[in-house]
Amino acid sequence: METAQRTLAVTRAATRFCLNRGWVPLPEVTLPNGRRADLLALRPDGGFAILEVKSCAADFRADAKWPDYRDFCDAFYFAVDGDFPLDLLPEGTGLLVTDPPEAALHREAPAHNLAPARRRALLTRYARLAGGRLALLADPAGAAAMRAALAVE
Repeated sequence: METAQRTLAVTRAATRFCLNRGWVPLPEVTLPNGRRADLLALRPDGGFAILEVKSCAADFRADAKWPDYRDFCDAFYFAVDGDFPLDLLPEGTGLLVTDPPEAALHREAPAHNLAPARRRALLTRYARLAGGRLALLADPAGAAAMRAALAVE
């Protein structure tokens, strides 16, 4: 399976895992520090989990940005498929191992609670992004017109 297909399969399985736990995941969320989380999930308790998808060992080795995500979640997980060499992943993180279309919790993420002000700011960012994406889905022609207008500016 090619890397893009593997990434998509792992992402979908991780998304399903979140939904089965009552978490609401948003894909590709830019965080206040400029990093982009693969999945930012709002949990029923109001906490946030970030799930970082890794398609292969080379993907993990090439991307050392993952520690920058911890400041924007209560729990951090890697999501990988069954072929991924698990010994590469750091112990102090959660771990999902996928067998698409499903994912299983291999290791729970240690909790590191967000400060209340940061949680509020992240919740606002999450809500605005989710609402904006829904609005664009409801009016694709309007979204296309807006993109065209922004491209001209």
